Amino acid sequence: MRAVLAGVDPADARAVWRALGAGGVTAALYPHGVQPDPGRLAALLTELDAHCPLGVTLSVCVQVATVLPLLAGAGGPAEHARRGMLRGETVVALAVTDAAGSGSDLLDATTRVKLGEGTATLDGAKTWITNATTGDAALVLARHREARHFTSFCWVLTPASAPGVTVSSAGRAFAGAGVGHLRLDGVALDPDAVVGRPGRALAGFARQVGVERLAGALWARAMCHRLLAGLREWLRRRPAAEGTLWDRPAIRERYARCLVAVRQLDALCAPPLASTDAVVSTVDGMVLKVAAAEAVDQVAAEAVRLRGADAFRDGGEAHLRGEVAMFGIAGGATGAMLAGIADHADDLVGAGI
Repeated sequence: MRAVLAGVDPADARAVWRALGAGGVTAALYPHGVQPDPGRLAALLTELDAHCPLGVTLSVCVQVATVLPLLAGAGGPAEHARRGMLRGETVVALAVTDAAGSGSDLLDATTRVKLGEGTATLDGAKTWITNATTGDAALVLARHREARHFTSFCWVLTPASAPGVTVSSAGRAFAGAGVGHLRLDGVALDPDAVVGRPGRALAGFARQVGVERLAGALWARAMCHRLLAGLREWLRRRPAAEGTLWDRPAIRERYARCLVAVRQLDALCAPPLASTDAVVSTVDGMVLKVAAAEAVDQVAAEAVRLRGADAFRDGGEAHLRGEVAMFGIAGGATGAMLAGIADHADDLVGAGI
């Protein structure tokens, strides 16, 4: 994988994506079919985390963990887009978060598609979408029925160049991820833009979001190990009195608490890594997501506190700490995850007996 990325600008998400496709890395993630192999996914995310800005890794992660599997098995434009993605030629955004509601409550989404004779017409808005400003298309979650029910939604593959699509940047955060907002005003598409059967979108997404949460945990795990390795070496070199900062028991204790949090995350990731199946149960996905968000926040925060002013260097831990807050928000806020975990208390408590 390192050879595939040699000479590629690590800050250019499209160049990285193109190299991964051309080098066969993306296609090799799926040796067993639709879902990525957990071990290969972990290796990819670890390599990207080590060499690319967070935004570039985010751009790749969303596509390999969620978009490509969701497009699998569909024909027409969806299959054409999927093949282009595997070759690294096509970038597809996942447009789920609706401008009109909470990202954690998809049933309240108001982006709509009107399915008619020979046409599908989209209206609505999506916000904070990864790859929005750099993508060739967006896989849009849209309501095709008014009922507040999980069968009221479908996926619509929407070209970024289609009349009625307006893309705007969300700002400078997550550089390389192409994060932006989509406005959809009477976007008229052919009926084959609808991916899969109408009414099946949320069921498919519920399954896929577990893979997305596993990918997030694997990425957070790699980031925590990288941050702790760098912090350990820095503490061992930093003079303090007659020794170094590493020699101080209070500092070693704070570092050790981070180690415990990361080892707990390691343990949670171990079962899926030992499997060839990246699909985890709903509750396991929620546990992974909360554990990842809390571990990476703890490690990044402690790295900032222990490094002090050094953490504010260009590309330092102070900047990264603001961005890693994403792990507790994107794909389901930590509070919503904890509420869902509490709903499974009987099963989880029983599982430990």
